[in-house]
Parts: sequence; structure tokens; C-alpha cells
Amino acid sequence: MLSAYLEIIRMRFLMMLAYRVNYYSGIIIYALNIGAYYFLWKAIYGGKELLGGMTVTQMTTYVAVSWMARAFYFNNLDREIANEIKDGSVATQFIRPYNYIFVKMMQGLGEGLFRFFLFSTPGMVVVALLFKVQLPTDPKVWAIFLVMLFFSFLINSQLNIITGLFAFFLENNEGMMRMKRVAVDLFSGLVVPMSFFPGWAEGLMQLLPFQAITYLPGSVFTGKVTGSAVYEVFLIQILWFALLIIPLFLLWRGARTRLFVQGG
Repeated sequence: MLSAYLEIIRMRFLMMLAYRVNYYSGIIIYALNIGAYYFLWKAIYGGKELLGGMTVTQMTTYVAVSWMARAFYFNNLDREIANEIKDGSVATQFIRPYNYIFVKMMQGLGEGLFRFFLFSTPGMVVVALLFKVQLPTDPKVWAIFLVMLFFSFLINSQLNIITGLFAFFLENNEGMMRMKRVAVDLFSGLVVPMSFFPGWAEGLMQLLPFQAITYLPGSVFTGKVTGSAVYEVFLIQILWFALLIIPLFLLWRGARTRLFVQGG
């Protein structure tokens, strides 16, 4: 069974490799985003050295690594699941000798690995040459960041799958998918780090899983979080991964009893 899931990862990786136009356009889009945010935050800081607990160099590094991390953990599993439910192809998945949720996770991982090796890694090298970023020199920081980045993928994929499974109950969950995408980008700290929000808003966002996707790994990478606090924020990621399994399992169990086909 493990070999079957590994084959699914390989197939999605090769499929991504076939669509090179999307790959090249993605590099341009992400480079423009990083450049725009770089000059925006430079203007916001002005002559100040510290804002929101981050120096201007830390902020530049945070912006760069956050967008490159997004290239790895981002996927459209919610839309894929919703489309398979609408056209009825999900019915054939139920009779196959594998777990549908695991298959979707492996497909997302195959896409993520493609983006990591052929997009995020070379992209980070280019960004480091163009902008003033400060990369960690401690191998332990790189190691914990990569592990946390993997959990970012897991948590984001869990949220995507949960959103996609709602198509079983709502028939059309397009609005929910758009709302989820905005919530992830905003509340995860991708657009604005959590430390820049008012105290009450930051406290509320700490009760949500989105921080575990971007803000916590980015804080470790930039050195905003150091020492034993690194393991504390990593524990938060593990906790949210475990908690999200519960609604995912309940939705999947309920979805299997509500299958109907909207298309031919």
C-alpha cells in the first residue's frame, strides 16, 4: 500500500512538471509579490529600526520566506474534491482499495515537492541575491523550520480537504472555498504578521489554526522566536494537526452516507 501512495506522489510531481507554463508564470507572480511587499514594508518602517517586534531585515526575510513557503504548502485540494463530488467521479474512489483522504494528501504532497525543489529553493536563492534578507546560520534552525514547513503543508491540506468535503452537504461550496483562502492568507500572517495586529485581534488569531501555517514557521526562521520557545510553537503546530483530524474524520464519515451526483 505504501508503494501505491508513493506512486501517487510521483505521478502528481510529473504532472506538475508537464505544465511548465504555470511553473514559469508562478515564479514571476511570486517574485512580483515579494518585491511589492518588500518596498511596501520598507516605506512603512521608514527610519524606524523596530516595528511589531521585528527589525526591517527580519521583516524582509519574513516576507521572502513566507511567500516561498506558500509555494510549497499551497494546493487546490478543496476545489479538486468539490469538482469530483459535482461530476460524480468521487463515487469510483469509494470502491478502490485505498483511502480517498490519504490519496488527496499524497497528491498535494507531490505538487508541494515539485514546488519546493523547482520553485521555492531556487526562488529563495534569487530573492537572497536581490533583497536584503538574513538567512539562518544554525543548521538546527533550518532543520526545525523544514519540519515545521511540512506541518504547514499538513495543516493547510487538512483545511482544504475539510472545505472540499462540505460540497457533500452544501452542493455548491464555492463561497466557502473563497472565504477559506482569504482567511488563510490573512490570518496566517502571510499578508501582515500577527504581531502587527491589535492585542485583542492577535489574541483571537492565536485561538485559530491559521497561525500554524505561516506565522509560526516564519517567526522561527527569522529569529523572532528562539531558544525553548521554538519547541513551544512547534508543539502548537502538532496540536492543531491532531485537532483538525477530528472534524476531518467526522465530515468524511458523514459524507460517505450522503453521496449523490450532480452531473453526468
